[in-house]
Amino acid sequence: MTDLAPTPGQTVGPFFHYALPYPGDRELVRRGTPGSVWLHGYVYDGDGNGMPDALLEIRQADPRGVVPELEGSLRRDGARFTGWGRSNTDPTGHYWFSTVEPGATGEGAAPFFAVTFFARGLLNRLFTRIYLPGSTDPLLAGLSADERSTLVAVREDDGSLRFDVHLQGPRETVFLRYS
Repeated sequence: MTDLAPTPGQTVGPFFHYALPYPGDRELVRRGTPGSVWLHGYVYDGDGNGMPDALLEIRQADPRGVVPELEGSLRRDGARFTGWGRSNTDPTGHYWFSTVEPGATGEGAAPFFAVTFFARGLLNRLFTRIYLPGSTDPLLAGLSADERSTLVAVREDDGSLRFDVHLQGPRETVFLRYS
């Protein structure tokens, strides 16, 4: 059998608004329920413009640090926390999730939201993390202060968490690679 050469990937967008959003996709818990937090921010391109056609998916632990292994993320019943959500951006590049703050999943680990990011022009999805303010762990400790700041959410006056994604430029978000 002949070895086949790998071919380049195709861009992953901009079809998100038509096929992937679904009712309740960004509400891991109903907004305003006890213990809920609003996680939101903007996605910026290399010129600093908001991206109206990006999509973010989060996966997270519950407040006790347990990552749920439940079916039903696409059919939310409002009662079970599945730990997974999806949010597209609006015309200004804004996204949001209604969720809970995750707990640490192990000794020495900091609580975080795992993020998968899709946008026009990307050949492959990108991965990053959103850490809670004040977090420290081995990954963050291995980064410069400027790089660390791109992975930590900011607590706003209303208690919400803001996390902006910068695809390029001086404030570029640190993206991760998984084998």
